[in-house]
Amino acid sequence: MVARGGQGLARVAVVVRAGAAPLGWLGIVAAGVGVLVPGVTGRRIGVLAGAALFLITAVAVLLTRRKRYAALARGADRASKHDVLQDRAVSVRNWRRGHRWWVLLAFAAALGSAFAVPAAGGMLLAGAGVGLRLKAARIGRLERAAESLLWVRVDWLGRGAGVPAGRRVKGYRATGIAAGDAAPGGARRRAGVLV
Repeated sequence: MVARGGQGLARVAVVVRAGAAPLGWLGIVAAGVGVLVPGVTGRRIGVLAGAALFLITAVAVLLTRRKRYAALARGADRASKHDVLQDRAVSVRNWRRGHRWWVLLAFAAALGSAFAVPAAGGMLLAGAGVGLRLKAARIGRLERAAESLLWVRVDWLGRGAGVPAGRRVKGYRATGIAAGDAAPGGARRRAGVLV
């Protein structure tokens, strides 16, 4: 329950990073299975096309809404003492529950595309995961530079709990660098280590 005048807050970097692992690992599995299928284009062309898609997707995901994240970070207000900070595990679980069907559909599409272009769909999916991880790392650099962690109101994240820079987001909140259970960039904070 949220205290009087407070809001439930989720870490921006954690929400961004939440999809990196499932997309990355499912992409690797789909690419591995795809290499076993000769496909219409042949393995060599499939892997080369997949490598290009991997790079393009990773860069596109990294750069999407880059200016919006930076503007929201610059305008972040100090979090209130009544705000409730959401645990990293809860934010990750909410994102994965909200996106599970999309992720499974993307995985199925990547597997199916192997019959046309081997490994390309899986490498595209893995590129999206890498792009999300790089974007979270970039947010972590912003947090370290400002010596504060960025948070977003949970009710602004949308239905899938995964749009920390969407239209509904009016601004971020900031806390000290030691707040919460995630390090800058959204990774798990090592026990006993303050950044």
